[in-house]
Amino acid sequence: MNKTFKKNIGFLHLWLGLSSGLIVFIVALTGSILVFEKEIDAFINPEFYKVSTVGTKKIPVDFYVNAIQKKYKITELDRIQTYHDPERSVIISGTDADKKDQIFSIDPYTGKVLASVPEKSRFFSVVLDLHRHLILGEVGKFITGCSCLIFAFMLISGLILWWPKKIKNLKQRLTVKWSASFKRVNWDFHSNFGFYSFLFLLTISLTGLAWSFKWFESGIYLLADGTTKKPSAKVENPTKVDPKLEKTFFYQNIFSKTDSIYTYKGDTQIRIPSDTINSIMVIKLNLEKSIPNISSMAYFDKYTGDLLKIKPYESFSNGDKVRRLIYPIHTGSIYGYPTKIIAFLVCLFAATLPITGLLIWLGRKKKK
Repeated sequence: MNKTFKKNIGFLHLWLGLSSGLIVFIVALTGSILVFEKEIDAFINPEFYKVSTVGTKKIPVDFYVNAIQKKYKITELDRIQTYHDPERSVIISGTDADKKDQIFSIDPYTGKVLASVPEKSRFFSVVLDLHRHLILGEVGKFITGCSCLIFAFMLISGLILWWPKKIKNLKQRLTVKWSASFKRVNWDFHSNFGFYSFLFLLTISLTGLAWSFKWFESGIYLLADGTTKKPSAKVENPTKVDPKLEKTFFYQNIFSKTDSIYTYKGDTQIRIPSDTINSIMVIKLNLEKSIPNISSMAYFDKYTGDLLKIKPYESFSNGDKVRRLIYPIHTGSIYGYPTKIIAFLVCLFAATLPITGLLIWLGRKKKK
């Protein structure tokens, strides 16, 4: 390999690493926490996940939806999430009179509110905001996206720098000499474990770009569908004025109709639009599939509850199917706990890279 080329790569690797190190540390550390979000949250807040007693029959959703709206002054419903697991509580989110987003956990057998929390103050909402936006909104989103691109380059340039000149030196590049000096151990840890985690971290960093840049998402659709246009997930509501119909079992009927259309075992979510243009979208996750995030959709009139359209997963475009795989790949949930553990470990290791890299630079600087 050309010596000048490798020297230039080393220069870029060093200074790009120093400039993005803090962001990489924050994103990697929060990412490692988010890998086990459900498990950690269920341990900390069990009332949001489990009911104390499994009843014989669940009561209609509308009964406790109406009760919450009155008691907690919820002016706008956002989502209603039900689960196939009989022990799981129902999760309802909505906006109150003070324009604050609230999340409620409901016992589906009694209608009792088990717990409630403002969405923005929820621990994992803060962690996710930090992970994606650095709590800086769109500016933070752009910064994390750029840092993600830089990190991908760092991984590739790191592999170039790691690559031994001679094959006989390969063994040295694959092991950490723990008995050596701290400086040598730090170097080995940074470079050798960087090699072992290369493919995993590159995959995680590249898939993360889907949340930062529209051009990356458009590229997915271009490669999969031959067009950068993403199919709309929304369906226009045909009824323009609320006819003020009696809605005693409005949401329960929507759940029942969805279950009659998609008969597989699954968790179902109703998404109520905040505008007057779009219809209600219902997403039913297929738990019978080995790969996560395989869902089908149904659309209902937000005023009358009439079925407007069904969109089974099989009808999705290739781009939509690939895009749905991005999340489980990025979070490591694609094949359950084995890949989640790998994702957790490599993200935790990624958080150490800016620190060990800084120590390498300081050691060289001191030597000079």
